[in-house]
Amino acid sequence: MVPWFFFWAPQLTMPFGGAVAQDIRPDTNWFFAGIAPASGDPVIERKAFEVATYGRQLGLITEVLADLATQAPPKTAQGRKSLQRLREIQARIEDVKERDAIDVLEQIDSLLARLKKTHPERLAAARQRIAHALAVDEG
Repeated sequence: MVPWFFFWAPQLTMPFGGAVAQDIRPDTNWFFAGIAPASGDPVIERKAFEVATYGRQLGLITEVLADLATQAPPKTAQGRKSLQRLREIQARIEDVKERDAIDVLEQIDSLLARLKKTHPERLAAARQRIAHALAVDEG
C-alpha cells in the first residue's frame, strides 16, 4: 500500500518520545535567585551568606535578644509570651544540634568498628588522620 496522502497522516508520539531537550545541570542559585529585587541584591546576599549563614545570624540575634530580655524583661503580656516562645525555640534548636552531634559520634564509632573489623591494618593510619584533624581544629 502506497500512502498517497501521507502528509495528512497524524503524528503520534508517546510522552518523552518526540524531540526532548532537558537541561540537567544543577541549579545552585535557586535560593539567592528567589530574593526579590526590591528585597536586596542576590550577589550581595550570597557574599553575606558566605560570611555567616542566616541560621548563624539568627542565632546571634536570638542570643543577644535573650540576654537583653534578662536585663530588661518585656513589659507587656504579649512580649513576655513571645520571649517565652523564642526561648523554647532556642532550646529546641539546641536539642537538634545536640542530637546531631550524638549521631555524628555514633557514626564515627560505627565506622571505626567497621575499620577495625575489616581493615585492622589501617587503624594506625586512622589514628594519625584523627589526631591530625583534631590538632588542626585546635590550632
